[in-house]
Amino acid sequence: MALASPTEERNPRTHELDTLDAPELVDTILAEDARVAGAVQAVSAPIARLVDLCVEAVAGGSTVHYVGAGTSGRLGVLDAVELLPTYSATEQMVTAHLAGGIAAMTRAVEGAEDDADAGAALVAEQCGEGDVVIGLAASGRTPFVRGSLAAARERGLSTGLVAANPQAPLARLADVAVLVDVGPEAVTGSTRMKAATAQKLVLNALSTATMVRLGTTFQNLMIDVRPTNAKLVARTVRMLVQATGESPERAAEVLEEAGGRVRVALVALLAHADVTDAEVAAVRFGKDPGRRGDPAGIRSAVASLTTKESP
Repeated sequence: MALASPTEERNPRTHELDTLDAPELVDTILAEDARVAGAVQAVSAPIARLVDLCVEAVAGGSTVHYVGAGTSGRLGVLDAVELLPTYSATEQMVTAHLAGGIAAMTRAVEGAEDDADAGAALVAEQCGEGDVVIGLAASGRTPFVRGSLAAARERGLSTGLVAANPQAPLARLADVAVLVDVGPEAVTGSTRMKAATAQKLVLNALSTATMVRLGTTFQNLMIDVRPTNAKLVARTVRMLVQATGESPERAAEVLEEAGGRVRVALVALLAHADVTDAEVAAVRFGKDPGRRGDPAGIRSAVASLTTKESP
């Protein structure tokens, strides 16, 4: 059985880990963590290529599927579910599949990660034409992920892999492989540490860049945020103030006139236009990842109103 993987090697910097007191332990662990950001930055190019695949899929009405087991799979679920309140993304856009099912989020499901057939069945049952399947596996060899990627390739679907093993065996099944070289863990084989931190950074960059390219932000503001609680409602008003320089009172007033639709309120405030006209312009210049420099369409909508373009 081939077990070679950087995450399973002993870390020479932490051989005497158990002899350290609490301050030394924390410093040593954090010193290892500090290496992760640079390792992820080194693979920015393949992350960007994976972004392009995801944008193309979602813009075409297809779905991005994260597939993983254990810590890797749980981080995929976390990333996918957080896209709903942040960008109003649906499961039709990005969804996650965890070996062993949703119950595996809180407790281990024995043998689930070793079931390649279950991974293949997942793709057969839940993936459609044009979808992208992204395997998440710290070791780069998980059988459940292998089954999914192999099945996706057989169907001609685009595939990706995120792993913490530069020599990941599953890379051959991926159109784009993001292989982060984080080196051995502070505690040998504990991939919930540096490998997991690297995956979180990769997924943050991947999903955020994808959503921005899909037109869910104006500048660096989350204009598609779903205001499901008091904090997010206040953030929505504050965002309009930040984007337009208007007073909180005026921003709240226009947002109410716009029926809570942030895009419409934003166009109205920036163009100093009537909400009805702003709505027409916002619809005319809807989200389009192919519109360079303005995927959200906000700048184009405002320009159409301020230059007296006829809709």
